[in-house]
Amino acid sequence: MSRVLKNYLSVAIDPKNLAGRVGFADIFGRLAPLHIEIGSGKGTFLVNQAKFQPDVNFIGVEWASRYYRFSVDRIGRWNLGNVRIIRTDAALFLAEYVPDSSVDCFHIYFPDPWPKKRHRKRRFFNEVNVSQLVRCLKPGGEVRVATDYEEYFVQIKDVLVSREGLFEEIDFLPTAGALLGEWVGTNFERKYLKENRPVFTLAVRKV
Repeated sequence: MSRVLKNYLSVAIDPKNLAGRVGFADIFGRLAPLHIEIGSGKGTFLVNQAKFQPDVNFIGVEWASRYYRFSVDRIGRWNLGNVRIIRTDAALFLAEYVPDSSVDCFHIYFPDPWPKKRHRKRRFFNEVNVSQLVRCLKPGGEVRVATDYEEYFVQIKDVLVSREGLFEEIDFLPTAGALLGEWVGTNFERKYLKENRPVFTLAVRKV
């Protein structure tokens, strides 16, 4: 029998209730460092990292309805007050709702590589979206990326590291939920490691 997913209103952010730049301190009821995960999947990273860093506010952005609903249920069951999740397009969320210099770290793990050539324009990492990441990050803020798709990784590294004077490359350290031999401990990473796929990681800091 499949588990019944509950909709925890304290966890879910309804895009219809947003107007302009979001006051994240109002959403969480406190001032704290802000981390945003783009493409949260089933919420594995969010739950593990939020438990490990209770002094940090976490926002998850997920478009797929089935993953979003699972994440809301999972976060709510753990009663994590420092996590919220929204179902919306990530590029739109950044452009419309995230204030300038408000984010301490973006986590982007296993983004859809859109491998067919005609679909590559749909990839998240492009000049427009990277400009939004730069705008939203605080000075010293970070972008942390992991992917199993080498060709996309080359593009990601080029669009981030080649921006002279904007980012500097730093060490990518395993996240709180990563087991031995893992980097981020997400469902996708574990699936790919079982298939013996290599995982490519990159972390950069805004200068």
